[in-house]
Amino acid sequence: MMQFRTLLLTSVMLPWMLSSAAKNKSMEVRKPKKNTTKIPNFNVLQDTEPAAPRAHVLPTCLLCVCLSGSVYCEDVTPEMSAVPALPKETAYLYARFNKITKIRNQDFANMATMKRIDLTRNLISEIEDGAFSKLPDLEELTLAENRLTKLPVLPGKLVSFNANSNRLRTQGVKATAFKKLTSLTYLYLGNNELAAVPQLPESLHVVHLHNNKISTITDETFCKGNTSHYIRTNMDEVRLDGNPVTLSEHPNSFICLQALPIGWYN
Repeated sequence: MMQFRTLLLTSVMLPWMLSSAAKNKSMEVRKPKKNTTKIPNFNVLQDTEPAAPRAHVLPTCLLCVCLSGSVYCEDVTPEMSAVPALPKETAYLYARFNKITKIRNQDFANMATMKRIDLTRNLISEIEDGAFSKLPDLEELTLAENRLTKLPVLPGKLVSFNANSNRLRTQGVKATAFKKLTSLTYLYLGNNELAAVPQLPESLHVVHLHNNKISTITDETFCKGNTSHYIRTNMDEVRLDGNPVTLSEHPNSFICLQALPIGWYN
């Protein structure tokens, strides 16, 4: 009887013990390893703080606002010291009130859709001569309130050019710089250091040359001195105030204009 009980116990318990041991071993194999994460010790002083991102390493449309062919990069933080890489479809760029110092040839290379560029109130002192030459459809270019002493070659389809409040000198502006711009309608060169009036295209409606160093003009400056029948029909507004020139000494210089220069004169 005793032997029968031992045999019965062995036949029931042994399979159960083997099954349990196998299950435990399987669980140990499948048990995932714990990931260990290093926790920084904030009690230790760091040598340097992480550097703030610079404007030139951020994507343009994160740094600026890109909206349907227009890019607005006005008064950008962090400071913008160069023209950012622009989307190819950009037609209008507004990058006013920044710290841009130079315009390079590659800044606007192959931007065939560009129609307007406004770089008012930057720190631009140099523009490479071919910077705007590959912009066949550029109509408006504003470089007012910068530090330019000379002008680059300008694109042929310009309608409006504004370089008020720079440091432009006669040596830096070719006499024929505007002559071949047959669509130029508005020309603003006030508050500079020009000593002479450049040749002006027939298309001009408005020309501002106030507060320069122009001391003399001739019968050829605005008119054609060899004929009294010539009328400059397009010209609506001329400003020469703030220059050391006495208009009364040049009575024939404005005979072709429909209105005398505006402003206060001695």
